[in-house]
Amino acid sequence: MDGISDVAVGVKRGSDELSMYNSPNSGMSSISDGASNGSDSKKLRVEEAPPSRVLHIRKLPNEASETEVIALGLPFGKVTNILTLKGKNQAFLEMGTEETAITMVNYYTTVTPHIRNVPVFIQYSNHKELKTDAGNQRTQAVLQAVSAVQSGGSPSSDVQEALAAASSPVLRIIIDNMFYPVTLDVLQQIFSKFGTVMKIITFTKNNQFQALLQFSDPVNAQQAKLALDGQNIYNSCCTLRIDFSKLVSLNVKYNNDKSRDYTRPELPAGDGQPSIDPSVAAAFTKDSNSLLGALNPLSAAAAAAAAAGRVALAGQAGSSGVLLVSNLNEEMVTPQSLFTLFGVYGDVQRVKILYNKKDSALIQMSDANQAQLAMSHLNGQKMYGKIIRVTLSKHQTVALPRDGLDDQGLTKDYANSPLHRFKKPGSKNFQNIFPPSATLHLSNVPQDVTEDDLRLLFSNAGGTVKAFKFFQDRKMALIQMSTVEEAIQALIDLHNYNMGGNQHLRVSFSKSTI
Repeated sequence: MDGISDVAVGVKRGSDELSMYNSPNSGMSSISDGASNGSDSKKLRVEEAPPSRVLHIRKLPNEASETEVIALGLPFGKVTNILTLKGKNQAFLEMGTEETAITMVNYYTTVTPHIRNVPVFIQYSNHKELKTDAGNQRTQAVLQAVSAVQSGGSPSSDVQEALAAASSPVLRIIIDNMFYPVTLDVLQQIFSKFGTVMKIITFTKNNQFQALLQFSDPVNAQQAKLALDGQNIYNSCCTLRIDFSKLVSLNVKYNNDKSRDYTRPELPAGDGQPSIDPSVAAAFTKDSNSLLGALNPLSAAAAAAAAAGRVALAGQAGSSGVLLVSNLNEEMVTPQSLFTLFGVYGDVQRVKILYNKKDSALIQMSDANQAQLAMSHLNGQKMYGKIIRVTLSKHQTVALPRDGLDDQGLTKDYANSPLHRFKKPGSKNFQNIFPPSATLHLSNVPQDVTEDDLRLLFSNAGGTVKAFKFFQDRKMALIQMSTVEEAIQALIDLHNYNMGGNQHLRVSFSKSTI
């Protein structure tokens, strides 16, 4: 029971705090917790009711479920029994110990608990334990299911904090150690195990992927936070950090890969954002258990895939590995430049710039996971001065031109390219996949190449070098350009650049700054 002293608010339960129990129409006399004799005796009786591990909860909304009542007690410790009096909008909740019940009452004396946005009232019961029909299998099943949500069971010192905002249905989610992409659809899939997810907005702040997610009910948000905070989405990475948001509702204007209102499928995709490919949307809405199956990290097969560096996105196995890239700068773009940039996130097999629409291209990755990875990192980035749009294509493969047909070099087959970064299973490159950033990581630098040589090389690529740092062995370095767009350009131009002596420079995006 460590931590109770931190949690207990310790407010003396005097008549001031009890005014909420004393409304004449509170329905107190309808429960046989003692004789009733007018409000004075009621007040007296409530004040004198000794602490008990059985709590009496009143003023429940008509549609309140047992799960929602149990959720009020969950943050404080184990809930061992429940009895709901449906017609009277009341319930009795039995906690595992008297201490947890005391902590709970002390807390809710200062923060009024809500169920379905309706304030409810909690006090000690005269009963010392609940004697309910042991054969009531449904109640026992509910209790078991909900206590499974609890990891650990005893209250922690942040219970107050966790519950202070528990009337909000909106969670703020931060992803730590994001080695693999976490998409809006992945979040919807994980969090929908706890209730109806209505809206999600994703964004990057302080170089971290974050999301706001709105449930239909604050209780679902509370349960999801209890169960998922600190869990890894993929094996050993992508850790969820969850708090309640101060917002109580989200305003979503567009349905695309950055934001979604599931209650309004008719919303537009918005400018510069792809709308969701219907096949992907369908795949994600299918119930799938591989992500955090029963609040566990990935299933064994998916964990093995993640460990090998391939993101196991449930339900997407049937999706293609082909991307449609549009709004390209048709004067500048070549299959080679697309191969190099998209090759940062997977092994590009084929590239086809569309003959009749040269600002668009199809890019075939090794698999659907690499396609998802490239899309999540490159959609909305600037390439040759234009913001590119990247979506999943309905094509399963990119066709090569028929023999003897000249398509002006618009289609290239890279299946046997020596430049694939992810050919070797378990390659270190899997651990070094980062979003486009102004800082680039350079490796395979020849011993005789100086800082000035590299600064000059990268300046000539059309950018401004803001900072430079060699690693100790001088085979690797960090170089910082003035913008992400300049860094993208430098990577396209200089990855695999021949530095002489058949040593080719390797360039990738870095998570560090200089």
